[in-house]
Amino acid sequence: MKKILVPCDFSEQAINAFRFAVDVAAQSKGEVHLVHVIELPVMHDSVLMPVMSFEEALLKELREKAEREFKKITDKYGAEVKTITRVIFGATSRMITDYIEDQSMDLVIMGTKGASGVKEVLIGSNAEKVVRWSPVPVIAIKKYAKASSIKNIVFPNTLDTETQEDLVMKVKALQNFFKAKIHIVWINTPTNFTPDRITMARLNDFAKRFMFKDYTVSVYNDPFEESGIISYAHAIKADMIAMGTRGRKGLAHILSGSVAEDVVNHVDCPIWTYALKK
Repeated sequence: MKKILVPCDFSEQAINAFRFAVDVAAQSKGEVHLVHVIELPVMHDSVLMPVMSFEEALLKELREKAEREFKKITDKYGAEVKTITRVIFGATSRMITDYIEDQSMDLVIMGTKGASGVKEVLIGSNAEKVVRWSPVPVIAIKKYAKASSIKNIVFPNTLDTETQEDLVMKVKALQNFFKAKIHIVWINTPTNFTPDRITMARLNDFAKRFMFKDYTVSVYNDPFEESGIISYAHAIKADMIAMGTRGRKGLAHILSGSVAEDVVNHVDCPIWTYALKK
């Protein structure tokens, strides 16, 4: 977590994400890249090919306005760590994904409004695209939480050992960074039911296979995966939830269906996600 990207639209949620990123960077002795993407309108010529035709003065004004906003929040919250600010013009999700790869970022931390759904994360529907294609983990932040407060991390799991090695290694690194207890949980639903004794044996085998330390294993029964994750996280007073996304299909497809939308919308703690490789 040495190089942390925070996409920033200067909203309250984006500032909360920046503050959390500063905490993380201070602990890792890393740096924060605070990036504001400005999407410019596209005009079409007579043959319907998109062309950009903006005056240099307008671009200069937009950049200077963003840089003034950067100064306000970095002066107030960013004194502890090295902060790099950038203004980029282009399509938001593509610019952010390119920035992650070009600058070799380790982590993305971004704000979410939560109540209006995942499509309202920070920069509209672009957020799902960022999570879908990000080659590095993404943490969604609704309310500010100090990094030092992350002591209990819920890890909902499908126990599919064939495809999860990369995910598990990253979750273990996350646990180690925060020096937290990991709570591995299987959500038992009517449509995906197995007896508790069988699931507990699988959970213990899973934890031993991947050599987890300082962990618990649990089966939580609920009609739906999303409500089960939420209820379990509330029950143990979780400080963070760590989840894998399947097939790079975005937050709306974590585990199945719209699980992540409901999880993000109904818990205030940070949500860590990582897109599993196909």
